[in-house]
Amino acid sequence: MKVGFIGLGVMGEPMARNLLRSGQALIVWNRSPGKSEVLHQLGAAVAASIDAVFDQTRVVMLSLLNEQAIDSVLDRGSTNFEARTRGKTLVNLGTTSPGYSQQLAKQIQYVGGTYVEAPVSGSRGPAESGQLIGMLAGPAETMAAVAALLAPLCTEVFQCGEVPNALRMKLAVNHYLIATVTALAETVHAARAANIDLRTLQRVLDAGPMASTVSRSKLAKMIEQDLAPQAAIRDVQNIARLVAQQCADAGASAPIIDLCAALFRNADQHGLGELDMAAVERML
Repeated sequence: MKVGFIGLGVMGEPMARNLLRSGQALIVWNRSPGKSEVLHQLGAAVAASIDAVFDQTRVVMLSLLNEQAIDSVLDRGSTNFEARTRGKTLVNLGTTSPGYSQQLAKQIQYVGGTYVEAPVSGSRGPAESGQLIGMLAGPAETMAAVAALLAPLCTEVFQCGEVPNALRMKLAVNHYLIATVTALAETVHAARAANIDLRTLQRVLDAGPMASTVSRSKLAKMIEQDLAPQAAIRDVQNIARLVAQQCADAGASAPIIDLCAALFRNADQHGLGELDMAAVERML
């Protein structure tokens, strides 16, 4: 069965690559055609238009930047929306607000389609190596099939129940991630100011109980100033905003994530949006 894949950005492109390597037939579309050509060389069919993706598949995976991009692809609010989603299964791999996702699920169900949340935890590195962590929410009878699609992309997939529980879980996971990287950035900033040898600090932290895949990766980026995006500041500041909003909506005090959200927002506004989230150290 050919599957549609729309959105070949920092995360989408490596995920599509791993699907192709697993033997999954894909038809892809991306706003920038050059990225589709790279996938075509690996065996994907390239759609001439968004409608061609929906016309030729029953399952369409969306790896899009934000809610506005999803609305644009689905042409939400027009008659095209029903034509594109009726009888289809839409799999949202991206991160949106839970409220938006819940409303989209209702609209797709109303016109005869099926919607599954499938946000992933991990940045470009894990996406390239097929080591993401997947979270699913949607109809029980559909989640098993989507979990099988995610198998080449993820080391483990967790079923979270009904929409929007997967996105709520994703935001909770990112709450911890964003706070951790921000604390690491502050540590490096303070160590530089105190004339502490950063290479020795790196060895001590990497050898100790606080070390993790994230801390090792981001600490190396900060020290080496290798800020090619694995998770770009522009994306992180949007997710931090969603995390903070989820906390506020729940009435949960979350001063740390509020500070992180402000810091990443300022970093984006100061022209660092395309750099890796490790570049948030520069704002300090």
